[in-house]
Amino acid sequence: MTTTHFDGVSITTKANVYFDGKCVSHGFTLADGTKKSVGVILPATLTFNTGAPEIMECVGGSCDYKLDGSDVWVQSSEGGKFNVPGNAKFQIRVTEGFEAYHYICHFG
Repeated sequence: MTTTHFDGVSITTKANVYFDGKCVSHGFTLADGTKKSVGVILPATLTFNTGAPEIMECVGGSCDYKLDGSDVWVQSSEGGKFNVPGNAKFQIRVTEGFEAYHYICHFG
């Protein structure tokens, strides 16, 4: 099931803009202190680095992703999730002509 909203959050209003605007996100904190971000990735192939483990949840559009050490691209679409280890790299590819990839990043 796709997450559609969060109650009782503190949000950072200034966007994090990466890769010349191809990825834009906003960080927020739940009442229990859990940190997350929501964002959108426009058509591109981007490489990200993680500190902590992450779960990437697709809430709209789709992407292909490739985890560090793999040669296989895997599709993630609305309702899909994938896990990224901490201190790792991964790639996300959003194809031109398709809807942007809308996501929630669950940290830790």
